[in-house]
Formats: sequence, structure tokens, C-alpha cells
Amino acid sequence: MRNLAAAALVFLGGFAIMVLEIVGALYLPKYFGNSFYVWVSQIGVILTALALGYFVGGALADRFRRAAFLAWFLMPAGAVTFCIPRFAPPLLEQIVHRHPVDMDIPPLWQKLDPAFGSAAVFLLPCLVLATLSPYMVRLATRRVGHVGRISGLIYAASTLGSIAGVFLSGYVLIDRMSVSAIFRAMGALTGALGVLCLVIDRWLADETPLASP
Repeated sequence: MRNLAAAALVFLGGFAIMVLEIVGALYLPKYFGNSFYVWVSQIGVILTALALGYFVGGALADRFRRAAFLAWFLMPAGAVTFCIPRFAPPLLEQIVHRHPVDMDIPPLWQKLDPAFGSAAVFLLPCLVLATLSPYMVRLATRRVGHVGRISGLIYAASTLGSIAGVFLSGYVLIDRMSVSAIFRAMGALTGALGVLCLVIDRWLADETPLASP
């Protein structure tokens, strides 16, 4: 049950991250144009969020060892994601409109502006979601000899969630929902993951060092 709960959490976290990445890459061209740099920026920012989230999540898991602790980050991240349709437009317009309207945007800023815009909107929520995987590896592992097996399960579940996010967002969500509605749905899902961490905290509680094999 412990492993199943941890796998379900990271599956949904991976799903939300990839939906934000795919839908975000469709959202940003409205402000920065439909260029190759937008996709490069979005992919690079999400990978940066994953790297930071894995590092932060692992460090926090060694110190706190309670699933409930993640709720303090997931719920605010969910609120931020839910509000993307409200705060992102003026923020992204400020990035674009700081350039004089009567002059061409320098090539360097044509590349960097989409990265700044993507980071301003998507870095924080995706970073928080990425903390789930290393955190769940620590909480689900009870013996040192099981670390490889548990980490493989957790990262496989997270990747499967990301795969589901790619295909579901590309084939279903974008056709049936507005971009704003998708952002709000992912915000609600992220907040729900925080609530779920509170619910399953007893199952995953770990106050002891890892046992030997």
C-alpha cells in the first residue's frame, strides 16, 4: 500500500508537469511568436525545474520524512498554477513591451525573452511537482537493499505519468478544453496532491533510519 500510494502521487505529479509543458508551449507563442526559441525555452525551463526539484526534494526528504510536509508547497503551487490565466498575461506583456515598439527586438532577446517568460510562469509550480519523486523514494524505502527497486518504481511511475500527460494533453485536453481551463485543472490537481499528502501521511511516515538489507 505504501509503494502504491507513492507511485500514484508521482504519476499524477509527472502528468501535471508534462501537461504544463505541452500546453505552455502553445500558450507562450501568443506573446513571443511561434518560433523555435519558444519550444527550446519551454523545454529548457521545465528541465531546469526538474533538476532543481529533484535536488530540493531529496534534501527535504532526508530532513523531514513526512509526506504532510509537501502539502506546504503543493497547495501554494496549485494556487499559482490555477491563477496562471490571471497573472501571466500582464507579466508576459511587460517582458515583451519593454522593447521599443519602433525598433526590432535584438536577436539575443528574441531567444532569451521566451525563456524569461516561461520561467516566470512555469518554473515554480513544476519545481514543486518535481520534488515528489525523490521525496517518495525516501519515504517508500524501508531497507537499504530495496533502494534500487523502489527508486526504479517511483521514477517509472513518474515517467508513465509524463507520457500520459503528453498524449492526453495533445490528443484530448487541447481539443476539448480552453488553455485557461487546462491551467486551472492542473492547479486543482496540484492542490489535490497536497491534500493527498496529508491523507496518506500515516502510511508513509518514516521516523527511523533506513534498515540494513
